[in-house]
Amino acid sequence: MGTMERILRLMADNKASDVYLSANAPALVKIQGECIPLNNQTLTPDAPRSLLAEIVPPERIEELDETGELNIGVPLEGVGRFRVSAMHQRGSCAVVIRFVPQEIPSLEQLGLPEIFKDLIMARRGLVLFVGATGSGKSTSLAAMIDHRNAQQSGHILTVEDPIEYQFTNRRSIVNQREVGSDTTSLQTALKNALRQAPDVIMIGEIRDRETMSAAIAYAQSGHLCLATLHGNNSYHALNRILSFYPVEVRPTMLGDLASAMRAVISQRLVKTVSGKRTAATEVMLNTKLVGEMIEQGNFSAVREAMEKSMAEGSVTFEGALAELIHTGKISREEGLANADSPTNLMWRLQNDFQLAANAAKAQVAAKPELDDAASFTEIVLDVNQE
Repeated sequence: MGTMERILRLMADNKASDVYLSANAPALVKIQGECIPLNNQTLTPDAPRSLLAEIVPPERIEELDETGELNIGVPLEGVGRFRVSAMHQRGSCAVVIRFVPQEIPSLEQLGLPEIFKDLIMARRGLVLFVGATGSGKSTSLAAMIDHRNAQQSGHILTVEDPIEYQFTNRRSIVNQREVGSDTTSLQTALKNALRQAPDVIMIGEIRDRETMSAAIAYAQSGHLCLATLHGNNSYHALNRILSFYPVEVRPTMLGDLASAMRAVISQRLVKTVSGKRTAATEVMLNTKLVGEMIEQGNFSAVREAMEKSMAEGSVTFEGALAELIHTGKISREEGLANADSPTNLMWRLQNDFQLAANAAKAQVAAKPELDDAASFTEIVLDVNQE
């Protein structure tokens, strides 16, 4: 067993999410969001590339040497898959490896809202998953896809760079295409996707206008399209989509987006009181009101509608965090640290506390007062008959 395989197995055994290999620093593993040195050994400038060569084919090492970039999925039998991203930096090589477990967790195991089941079982529409790197987007998206895979027959097509979770055909057929090995480019795969008669199309990540337009077109043509997008929340996601397009075509694009969009899901991982991590999810559902605001490009109004509970079914991060605090899963401090608006979260917590206190008072007031006077059942009549 080589050094790199030992590191990968160590990641899996300790439930580490990432490992970082960089010159002139020790190897770091990330566990529950914290980076920990693997040992006290400092890696030499040549070490990251040498370790990478243990698990990556020579032709992909050549690709790294020529382009300075490499993204590839590496399987390890009996353990899972690893998403490898390598780069040139300061004349050396640096490597970041993410662990993708073999088993796909269920929506229930992840503690995700019930609305996720409704969204993944929809016949058509665009569902965007938003979050920073390491926020658990891929895991939640995989759980949604596997839920549909288990519940409904059909064809699910994914285009990923690289493939992360591997699906087993259950009631559906799941075909997964990896950019670089199964198709020359994301654009080529997307151009041919509709010819492959999918019911569901999953795009690994939207990075540009062409991919965004393809996702909207799929949803408009009667398919359920799922994709990830980097952003902090639904408001930022909508603005990022807008930034892909020049001003002159934005009105048309916004109309298409409003008709195609089903939901934007934003996710963050927050620390629980037990030291683990759980997902806090913001959900923006495209109701008639929200759709009109999107078509007008009035994204700030969308956010305001969500905050005021005017967007039916939608939940802000503050709402999700407040629920986690009320159920005792996270501390108030952790919730405030992860809120978009700590002020709004504080107001919500205080308001919820006041409502609970008022409800308790009303319950006490509603109880009937006990009468000290004796009742007929308490009086024993001793009647002597002559």
